[in-house]
Amino acid sequence: MLEKLQIVKNRFDEVSDLIIQPDIISDQKQYISLTKEYKDLSGLMKKREAYIMATERIAEAEEILADGSDADMVDMAKMQMDEAKSNIEVLEEEIKVMLIPKDPEDAKNAVMEIKAGTGGDEASIFAGDLHRMYTKYCDSKGWKTSVVDFSEGTSGGYKAIQMEVEGDDVYGTLKFEAGVHRVQRVPQTETQGRVHTSAATVLVLPEAEEFDVQIEAKDVRVDFFCSSGPGGQSVNTTYSAVRLTHIPSGLVAQCQDQKSQHKNKEKAFKVLRSRLYDLELAKKQAEDAIKRGSQVSSGDRSAKIRTYNYSQGRVTDHRINLTLYDLSNIIDGDIQKIIDELQLVDNTERLKESGDAF
Repeated sequence: MLEKLQIVKNRFDEVSDLIIQPDIISDQKQYISLTKEYKDLSGLMKKREAYIMATERIAEAEEILADGSDADMVDMAKMQMDEAKSNIEVLEEEIKVMLIPKDPEDAKNAVMEIKAGTGGDEASIFAGDLHRMYTKYCDSKGWKTSVVDFSEGTSGGYKAIQMEVEGDDVYGTLKFEAGVHRVQRVPQTETQGRVHTSAATVLVLPEAEEFDVQIEAKDVRVDFFCSSGPGGQSVNTTYSAVRLTHIPSGLVAQCQDQKSQHKNKEKAFKVLRSRLYDLELAKKQAEDAIKRGSQVSSGDRSAKIRTYNYSQGRVTDHRINLTLYDLSNIIDGDIQKIIDELQLVDNTERLKESGDAF
């Protein structure tokens, strides 16, 4: 393990030197990539220091035990050795996970889109519930969310809503939320008290930087229209909303959340870049999923991944057979325990793949 950590330290020292070089600083793409790598390696360096300290404590305890002349010191050395060995076991598992090659997309911000599926008005209400759940979860993480575009449901909620999420490791945390979410409950519109099943689809895209995707101006048709929904006097009076159509792919992105036409256009371009970037990423994820036989891959966007059953107060994630009887807290944004389990399964699969390296 120390040999592997020394290789990591060599790379950390190299990156530390590179990020202060003027030619690197002037190359935005390379500078951002290296600063992200520096941040990741910094965490490993802290674990390396703790690991070295634990091995030194074991060596120190072994010397005292070999001498054996002071009974009190021998007892203390035994305790020190037991504690250090226990720390090393924990550190080794943590370091193994940290040494798994990271998906370069994981550190990116994300665009999240929630669409009502089967179930009519109830599906729109459920899409609204999911939007609230994710917004509250993002708030708890200290992430910034902003709505890009939305279409309201006739009885509440949303037919579709898009939002940007900005923060640390956003895409890597939220990517496993992509798929079909199903709800089983008595709808507000149901008069007979019967349980209905409705669905909403969640899409999570890594937010693409300008240098990730080059879009030619001639390939984009720009349309301006009046915003709809809440927003004061400017709604339906000024052409501030923007719709972009990427002619070669047919992809469409629009934004009507900001009062400024310029800001809406900027946001819409972010979404369009992310959609184009995601086209290529989806192919790669699907290939990786087949290769790995992954349970929690974000490659299949149409897979039913989770059920929220209100009558039983339970949430079931079908990919990992996880059932939690804590629906009220989960729908209120407390989804970290589910995300932790999904990441644990994914990390375990990755560890198996790279088992020979350890």
